[in-house]
Order: sequence, then C-alpha cells, then structure tokens
Amino acid sequence: MWPSFAVALKRISMFALLVTLALSGTAARAGAKTNQPPPAPYSSNYAAWLNNQVRHALVMLPYFSVFDNLQYRVDGSKVTLMGQVARPQLKYDAANAVKRMEGVQSVDNQIEVLPTSPLDDQIRRAEFRAIYGTTAMEIYRIRSVPPIHIIVKNGHVTLEGVVANPNDKNIAGLVANQVPNVFSVINNLRVENS
Repeated sequence: MWPSFAVALKRISMFALLVTLALSGTAARAGAKTNQPPPAPYSSNYAAWLNNQVRHALVMLPYFSVFDNLQYRVDGSKVTLMGQVARPQLKYDAANAVKRMEGVQSVDNQIEVLPTSPLDDQIRRAEFRAIYGTTAMEIYRIRSVPPIHIIVKNGHVTLEGVVANPNDKNIAGLVANQVPNVFSVINNLRVENS
C-alpha cells in the first residue's frame, strides 16, 4: 500500500535536507583546503597562492552573477579590482572580501557600476535566454559558475569569459547579435588553452 501524499512529501524533504547537509560538508572540506597557510611572502609560490585566494573570494561573493564581470591584478600585496557590476553593493562587497585576506595590504577598487536601466535589464534577460538556451551552449548552463558573462551598458553588450573552443565563441557572438534592442555586441570571450 502506498503512503499518503503528505508522508511521501515529508520523506522527500528529509532526503533533500540530508543531501544538502552532505553537500555543505563536502563544501566545507573543500573550503578548508583553500584556507591553508600561505607560503613565505617572497617565495615563488606566494604570488600563485594569493592569486588563487583572490579569485576564490570573488567567485564566492553571494550576489556575483552572470551579469557581472570581476577581474583583478595582484602586484605584490596590492590588489587592483576591475570589471563591471550590475549592482553597486557588489563593488563594495568585492573590495571588502579582498581587504580582509591575509597578505593583502591595499585594494584599488576600479570596478565600474553599470547604470540602472529597465531596457538594459530586459536585454540581460533576453541575452541570457538566447545564449544559454541554445542547444550548442548547454554544457555551459550546467556549471555552478557560468563561464560566459553578459555585460550590458546602455544597450551595448559585451561578452566576457572563457569557452572551450572557437566554435562556441562564434556561436555565442552570433546568438547575442540576434537579440532585439541591442545596439552592438563585443565578443571578448577567450578560448581555453589558447
């Protein structure tokens, strides 16, 4: 005899809770690996370590999305933040996350806050659906951090990020150009291992 719907729903909820707890434990163990003590400040591994720490801090920002482009440069103990964000708070969150990191003495925050515009928001959504809805681009949609970032400023679109091959770069550019109300598309996508 089948259990009632409420019992089945409760079992599903418990299973989802257990999966979430298991995944958060895995994430905590993975995060523990990134919190290893840094190498000596002037060793050859220190620059690579600090780069990885900054990248990890930026990617883990809670409101970082496919509509933001965060870039950085590490010069010794100084970090320069660059790129574009759709929400002003993300600019300050990025700077605060990097400032608190071990080994960072100063942060130069050059992140541009994109102007708010209902038309730009509409274009962002349309570009997202067009690019990530294309069958050829499905592989990028399932990643935890989507690799193609869609930057929209006053109706002009810039694609930033990394794709697996030149064909994917071309497809993303072609699809982005077909979205209505877009004035121009700049395809800055980079190809992995090139």
